[in-house]
Order: sequence, then C-alpha cells, then structure tokens
Amino acid sequence: MNYLYLLFDADDTLFDFPRASARAFHIMCRKHGIPDTPEVYALYHNINLELWAAFDRGEVSKDFVTLERYIRFLKALDLKSDPAACNRDYLEALGERAYPLPYALETCKTLHERGHQLYIITNAVASVQRKRLESSPFAPLISGAFISEEAGASKPSRAYFDYVRSQLPGITPENTLVIGDSLATDMRGANNAGLPCCWVNPSGLPRPTDLRLNYEIQDLRGLLSIV
Repeated sequence: MNYLYLLFDADDTLFDFPRASARAFHIMCRKHGIPDTPEVYALYHNINLELWAAFDRGEVSKDFVTLERYIRFLKALDLKSDPAACNRDYLEALGERAYPLPYALETCKTLHERGHQLYIITNAVASVQRKRLESSPFAPLISGAFISEEAGASKPSRAYFDYVRSQLPGITPENTLVIGDSLATDMRGANNAGLPCCWVNPSGLPRPTDLRLNYEIQDLRGLLSIV
C-alpha cells in the first residue's frame, strides 16, 4: 500500500456538483417565482463562480459569497425576492442530493476494501456538505470530513492542512495523498502543506508550470494503480 490516508475533495471529484446545483436552483426558482431558463441559470452560475474564485483567493468570506451571489443575481434580473430566503432554499435543496461522479463510488468501495482510510477535505458549506454526505452511498466508506468552516481556515492555506494534521496526527508525506480537481485549492493546498497530490483532470487541461503534481488521472479509476 503506497498511501494509507486518502484526502479527497468532494465536489467535482467525488460528487457531480453541477447536477446537484442545477436541481437546487430549479427548486429555488419555483419557490420564488424566478424565471427558470438556461440563460437565467447561466447568469447565476457566472456570478457564483466569480465570488467563489474571490473566496479561494482569500478576499471574501464564505458567508459573504453565499448571500452576495443572490443579491447580485436578483439585482441583475431587477427582481424583489429576498436574497437570504433564496440562498436558504437553494442550500436546503442542495443538501438533499449527492450524485456520484462516474467510477467514483466503485473506486472508493475498492479502496475501502483494500484498507485505505478515506477522508473528505472541502471548502463547501458545512451544513450542506454533511447532509449530502450522510445521505449518500459514500457515507459508510468515508472515515471523516474536514470542512473549512469548522477548521477555521480553507484550502489552499497551510493553516487548513495544519488543522487536518491535528485531527489525523498519523499523516505524513509518505503515507498521505491529496486527490482533487481544483488546481487553485486542492493541488496548491497540497503543495503548501508538503503533501503529495493527484490531479483529477477529466477534460485533459494543460498541466500548470507553477505547481508540483505528483500524479494526474482522467477519472478516479486511475487511483487504483497509484495507491
């Protein structure tokens, strides 16, 4: 066994976040009488991405992101709905479903059977992520989840991974692998923490020149020959 501890990002690594988000957005729109069209969803999606990118850079807080996205979204549509209520209903619906990405569940089952310890490392909203995980088929396979809200720091900061180390004092660069799709948070976070990392790159994007990537896979099946 090359790596006992496997630290997985959640959204877009294990879970199909776009599918869950689209479902939650549709539910929110119905509750608040907001036009539910591809164009409207694209508007929300772009605002959301811009704000989460600012969060990843450490410029804004998570609470700011989750409310501000609806303030900007409703303002762009000139709608008078309550942004806090829209955000609450979206998050509630988001927590109801966790759709596994192709091969993710099968791979995690195999890794679990082999004796690896699987953990989630995520910057997502804690209440949503825990609810999704608990109701998902991954629940019996995952030993724990480290969520930035509870850690007091977020990926890619060294402080976040110091928190993970405080909870898992047995992890070392020799026995731990970080797995994720995000270069900005997962791979850079692993670099900051001095841990080996595996980039999940389903789209075949070019490798960056400013990051150490120990492994690169197209989907999680590739892990089975690495760990």
